[in-house]
Amino acid sequence: MKITEYIKDTRAEMAHVSWPTRKQAISYSLVVVLVSIGTSLLLGFSDYIFSSLLKLLV
Repeated sequence: MKITEYIKDTRAEMAHVSWPTRKQAISYSLVVVLVSIGTSLLLGFSDYIFSSLLKLLV
């Protein structure tokens, strides 16, 4: 496939993409950040609990 064909096909496909609005992009980004923070807090707390239990057993 030639590079020019590739670029033409890519442009045609990009026309079919439905892009999120600015408000949607901000909302989705905020959800990702909050879920990431929640997950890190949960994993950190779990690590602390398990390491404390392991220290008691050893």
